[in-house]
Amino acid sequence: MQVFNTLTKRKEEFIPLNPPIVTMYMCGPTVYDYFHIGNARSFIMSDVIRRYLEYKNFNVKFVMNLTDVEDKIIKKANEQNTSAQSVSEFYANAFFEDINKLRIKKANEYPKATAHIEDMIELIKELEQKGIAYNIDGDVYYDITKFNEYGKLSGKKIDELEAGSRVEISELKRNPLDFALWKKAKEGEPSWDSPWGKGRPGWHIECSAMSTKHLGDTIDIHAGGNDLIFPHHENEIAQSEGAKGKQFVRYWIHFGFLNIQNEKMSKSLGNFFNARDILKLYSVDAIRFFFCQTHYRGPLNFSEELLEASEKGVEKIKNFLLRINEEIDNVNSNETVNPFDINKYVIEFENSMDDDFNTPKALAVIFELIKDANKLLDNNHLNKQSILEIKEFLKKSLDDVFGIISFDEMKANVKSIEDDLIKLILDLRDELKKEKNYNLADKIRNSLNDLGIIVQDSKTGTTYKKKF
Repeated sequence: MQVFNTLTKRKEEFIPLNPPIVTMYMCGPTVYDYFHIGNARSFIMSDVIRRYLEYKNFNVKFVMNLTDVEDKIIKKANEQNTSAQSVSEFYANAFFEDINKLRIKKANEYPKATAHIEDMIELIKELEQKGIAYNIDGDVYYDITKFNEYGKLSGKKIDELEAGSRVEISELKRNPLDFALWKKAKEGEPSWDSPWGKGRPGWHIECSAMSTKHLGDTIDIHAGGNDLIFPHHENEIAQSEGAKGKQFVRYWIHFGFLNIQNEKMSKSLGNFFNARDILKLYSVDAIRFFFCQTHYRGPLNFSEELLEASEKGVEKIKNFLLRINEEIDNVNSNETVNPFDINKYVIEFENSMDDDFNTPKALAVIFELIKDANKLLDNNHLNKQSILEIKEFLKKSLDDVFGIISFDEMKANVKSIEDDLIKLILDLRDELKKEKNYNLADKIRNSLNDLGIIVQDSKTGTTYKKKF
């Protein structure tokens, strides 16, 4: 398996530190608002990567943090005249609701920043003891000149960054690029006791402390959006490696930007969509299909036309699944009739996914299978064993790995439609009985009985049960 590592800027063979265990950390949301579809892409594609690693029999320990203390949360709380805790709890609950709707598997842990303040303080103390962090009147900063490899993830050079620095400049800092590890308490803001006085942690130290706490000093995979490479992930490396003196992350995985109608997604342009709003317009099947159609590292254009095309792609898959379910008992029972080589598609699927999780190529393999199998079905050249093998592969690929089709939900929907149809037929039968057309009413009852649906008439009405 080859994985593109942002740190080395090339594909590398994936070799976990302690196989079959894979430790994976994903930067989660800052819970001050509903997450947008750009975030949804990162969450879904990290979910697909995790699912595929599990498909390959790795034991993935997956951690996604929740940032529940941060400037944006405090600002929202002030706007709503409420507490930062109320804001973060409301949007944390909304986050869990939405990822559940998006079929994103639960993480092993969802650490919250506010529950790990002591861990952050201990990490800052380690940096201070090593002379990497410095305290100025209750504000603690990281001295980037003390970490020789600063910029190795983003490829940015310190002298160039200093010349055109976009970070907040403070006269207190030794260097304009030094970043806050601990912020001195301000009136009206949440704060905690620390060796440097009351205050709260900087954003970057949160992920370093939480990943170390739950996954260890060195982790296999750290994932997040491209916008987090600098400064967030760059600073995480500086903090963790500066404190622990060992490699922080073996493989850095980053997800490409999302554009809206060929323009960069932006609140100022009014083309900003929350994931829960999109879920009201399109199925989760189509949303996951849409994201899987483009390689996770590449940019992706989000548009109504592409979502509608994704709905049609999902419909084609579902139609095929319904067809093989209907025809499985009617196909040629001769096992020698055109045996379907399922291994060919399994190998192509795995080769695609092993090549840096190439989901569009893997999806193409599935559509090739559907096309080939449909041709054989048209000519009654697909036997029962082949159909069972096809169903098993599609369950593993489309459901277990991609999460595009939920076989359980499809089964439940078919059952619901079946029950609705039976009720409709029985209602029509009642009308026939009222019209005293007993011959046709009896014919319906007997035909249903032949199908394994036992109709029972009584003084209170008509009921039915199914024979199994």
